[in-house]
Amino acid sequence: MSRWTARDMPGLTGRNAIVTGANTGIGLPTALELARHGARVTVASRDPGKGRAAVAEILRAVPGAEVGYGRLDLADLASVREFAASVERVDLLVNNAGIGMVPRALTRDGFELQFGTNHLGHFALTGLLLPHLLERPGARVVTVSSDAHKVGRIDFDDLALTRGYGKMSAYGRSKLANLLFALELQRQATRAGTGLLSVATHPGMTATNIFSAGPLQGLVRLLLQPAFAGAVPSLYAATSPAIRGGEYIGPKARTLTPAPAARDEALAVRLWEVSAELTGVTFSQIAYR
Repeated sequence: MSRWTARDMPGLTGRNAIVTGANTGIGLPTALELARHGARVTVASRDPGKGRAAVAEILRAVPGAEVGYGRLDLADLASVREFAASVERVDLLVNNAGIGMVPRALTRDGFELQFGTNHLGHFALTGLLLPHLLERPGARVVTVSSDAHKVGRIDFDDLALTRGYGKMSAYGRSKLANLLFALELQRQATRAGTGLLSVATHPGMTATNIFSAGPLQGLVRLLLQPAFAGAVPSLYAATSPAIRGGEYIGPKARTLTPAPAARDEALAVRLWEVSAELTGVTFSQIAYR
């Protein structure tokens, strides 16, 4: 798979894709290539101006593409519910949006910002869209994690990180949660007898907004890969006929092995239960009975 590129993507005519955070970073080339290959794409982001600018950029690159904007603020569960209610059909959900290495803050619902945005927002969005996904043969959920998950630790007694906050450790925790969620979603979908595929990805060290305000700011263009290269794992996970549910896809479309914590099924189940309680989203169509 090391030679796989976006040129190897199959045609996607008739498929409906949602890419969160598609106005910037790896989300924009992900949305663009899905549109280029025939998918109807929704650019989901919190800033209407930036979201519509991304739509215009995609249309300049792919005249006639079916692409539109939907407002989605993953740090606000009311916004997540409003966006999900506007969706009529979805085949491919790319949980791409993320923030990282920011000072401690809270979401509108009172969750630690990185955990609340990167994990809980996407958990809720996926669960609310699940009925639509289960209606579509070959539906996929791609959740962008990171190898930063290897430094993540989840303390269920202090999810708000009131007893100590580190920008990188909080980011790693959110990425561990992303990976635990993606793998547990596949286990539950399989046990329920559905054809839904859930895949996690690691884009590699990519020049995105996550690094724009950090200590790497002056080096990103020199040391990190461009956004289009970081989009390759997501595009492969979303479209390749060779993909299997529960895989973790890294740079150049290579299959990676998650850290032991990410493969801890008991931890994944506990995180799932806590996430459902915090968000009020239950995944009732596939949840354990």
